[in-house]
Amino acid sequence: MPLALLALAISAFGIGTTEFVMMGLLPNVADDLGTSVPTAGYLVSAYAIGVVIGAPLLTALGARIPRKRMLVLLMGLFTVGNLASALAPSFGLLLAGRVLAGLPHGAFFGVGAVVASRLVSEERQARAVATMFLGLTIANIVGVPVGTALGQGLGWRATFLVVTGIGVLAMASLARLVPQVPQDQHGGLAHELRALGNRQVLLGLLTAVFGFAGVFAVYSYLASMVTEVTGFAESSVTIVLALFGIGMTLGALVAGPLTDRALRPTLYGSLTALAVMLVVFNFTVHIKWAALVSVVLLGAVGFMTTTPLQMLVMNKAKHAPTLASASNHSAFNLANAGGAWVGGVAISAGWGWTSPTLVGAVLAVVGLAIAATAGLLDRGSSEKSRIVAGSDSVPTLSEVR
Repeated sequence: MPLALLALAISAFGIGTTEFVMMGLLPNVADDLGTSVPTAGYLVSAYAIGVVIGAPLLTALGARIPRKRMLVLLMGLFTVGNLASALAPSFGLLLAGRVLAGLPHGAFFGVGAVVASRLVSEERQARAVATMFLGLTIANIVGVPVGTALGQGLGWRATFLVVTGIGVLAMASLARLVPQVPQDQHGGLAHELRALGNRQVLLGLLTAVFGFAGVFAVYSYLASMVTEVTGFAESSVTIVLALFGIGMTLGALVAGPLTDRALRPTLYGSLTALAVMLVVFNFTVHIKWAALVSVVLLGAVGFMTTTPLQMLVMNKAKHAPTLASASNHSAFNLANAGGAWVGGVAISAGWGWTSPTLVGAVLAVVGLAIAATAGLLDRGSSEKSRIVAGSDSVPTLSEVR
């Protein structure tokens, strides 16, 4: 694999760390800034809002900017957002810093996925995209636990200063290791918007919203489940979350080669496995060893959906994949917010701490149904859906299988 993928993975590691570490720092932030933990929870939502808004907006604004320069600029904005968060003197300014840090998230992964796919031969493109996403999953194993411990020991501002440093390192790596990738001949905002309107792209985004919401319906309340139901001490929560991150990493490693071989079957299989594991977790959460095994498997099958969904929307967007690719991350963050909300509604309704597992299973089944419908609609089409590069020397993505 090209060294450029390492630069993309380092960037993804920084993004993943800042996205998820706030969940572990909420009590520290609330105490320091004189607010409640529920109010501090808006900082998690603020980042997600930044992602949803920034993905299509920044991608559209940068449609004519060379992709390498765009990646460096986006990581620069990410770095500024984290520095602003570290130095924020008030809750309101910290909220603004979180939105700023989230703005480049979706656009970076959208552009980065296209660049990653152009760095390798056609039969290894999904593996290249999955390699970039490994940085995001490793952040949940290393970055989030270490960042949480650092914030608890030295103050939450120290965590965001370290993430700022990672951002600077990522910018230098991108500038040094990523080659210039030719722009598409049919690039531009108008083509990107037309590609985004493709029915298969929209169905792919809808699959991400519902299917991945099943993951976050449980992940958002995983800490409470393992302490209230399984019986683990609060000090063990970090280990449980790290196990989920290990599962995510394993899922990313498996998803790349499988997606290269058979995209739609990989998507169907991962969504089916996710729905099954969510139902299984409803029972295994009561047994400590079984709960830990289930957490790893949940992370694995949940994250296995990301690579085929990313490749699907890129393939179907054809000449202009960047906006569709970035919008996929808006869809994932809508899934994040929606899954957490639906899971919370189930708990508030008195259905118990394990109820998000069954709610999540229903959401995963809905995502599977949408994916299957899209596959049936696509089966009768003889049109090949490819990313058409601006140069014959640049690899293209193969037809969706």
